[in-house]
Amino acid sequence: MTIGVLALVGVTPDRVAALTAAGYAVREGKQSANRTDAVREGKQSANRTDAVREAADRVRVVLTNGRGGLSGDEMALLPTLEIICAVGAGYEAVDLDTARRRGLVVAHCPDANAPAVADAAMMLLLAATRHLLQADRVVRAGGWQEQWRVETPTMTGKRLGILGLGNIGSSIAPRAARGFDMAIGYHNRAAVAGSPYRYFASLLALATWADCLVAAAPGGAGTRHLVNADVLAALGPQGYLVNVGRGTVVETQALIDALQSQRMAGAGLDVLEGEPSVPPLLPELLQCDNVVVTPHVAGRAPESRTAATALILANLNAHFAGQPLPSPVSIKA
Repeated sequence: MTIGVLALVGVTPDRVAALTAAGYAVREGKQSANRTDAVREGKQSANRTDAVREAADRVRVVLTNGRGGLSGDEMALLPTLEIICAVGAGYEAVDLDTARRRGLVVAHCPDANAPAVADAAMMLLLAATRHLLQADRVVRAGGWQEQWRVETPTMTGKRLGILGLGNIGSSIAPRAARGFDMAIGYHNRAAVAGSPYRYFASLLALATWADCLVAAAPGGAGTRHLVNADVLAALGPQGYLVNVGRGTVVETQALIDALQSQRMAGAGLDVLEGEPSVPPLLPELLQCDNVVVTPHVAGRAPESRTAATALILANLNAHFAGQPLPSPVSIKA
C-alpha cells in the first residue's frame, strides 16, 4: 500500500521517481507563480488551499519549505497527516504549535545544501569586493585595461563576521579561514561549544569588528531585520555584506540607503525580502552599482538535490518504521 505525499513545493522528476520507488504516491500542489497581494501578506493562494483540501484524507506526508511552511488551518484540512518534512534547512512558516497539539512529526534537511550555499557566499563576496560585474560590463562594451583602472581589495587577511554559525555558517568559515586566511568571528544566540572562532555577544559588536559580514541566519520573527541601519553603519564605508540566509534578516531599505550614500562599500545578495515573488524593492536596489544579486539559487546544485532527496526519504522511512528520525525539528513546548 502506497503512502500519500502532498508536495507544496516543486519536486523534480528524479525526486518523484525516488519517492515512488520507495512506496510513496506524490501529489503535487505547488502554489501558483502568479502571486496576489494577499499571498504577499502571508495568505495562501486559492490553488494551494484547493490542493490541500482535495488531498484531504489521502495524505500522510506534506513536503514543504521554510517560506511556504504549513499553517494550522491547512493541517486541519488533512486529518490523516502524520509528518511534515521541509525539503531545506528552514521551517519558519510551519505552525509548530499546531503540529505539537496534533501530535505530528516535523523534519527538515539542515545540511543538504550547506556546501553549495557556502560556495555561493564566497562567490558573492568576491564578486562584490572585486567589482566583477562592473569589470565584465567594461569588457563587453569593448574596453580593456585602459578603461578599467579600479583597484579592488583582496580578501586575504580580512576579518569575516558570520551571523549564524549553523550548518551553512560552519561551512563558510573554513572556506574563508583556510582559503583566504581570514580571521573569523560570529554571532549566535549563544556561543557554539568547541568552535575555534571568536564569538561576539552582539551583532553590533561583530559588525564593528568585521570587514565583511555574511548573514547565514534562518528566517522567522526572531531574526527579522537583525541587520539594520545601525549594524550597517557599524560595518562602515569599507564594509561588505553578503546574505545567503533569509531575505527578512536584512532591512532592505536601510541597505539601499547605505549603498546609495556609500556608507558601505557593497553587497552580495542571494535572498531578499518579498520572496518568492520578485522582491518589491529590487528595482531600487539594482540602481546601486555596488551590489550583486542572484535569485535565491545559492543552494541549487545537483549534489544538494541528491543529498536532500536522500534525507527526505531517510526521515519518512524512519517515521513509518517507528524509528528515530535522522533530522527532526524539536517541537517541544
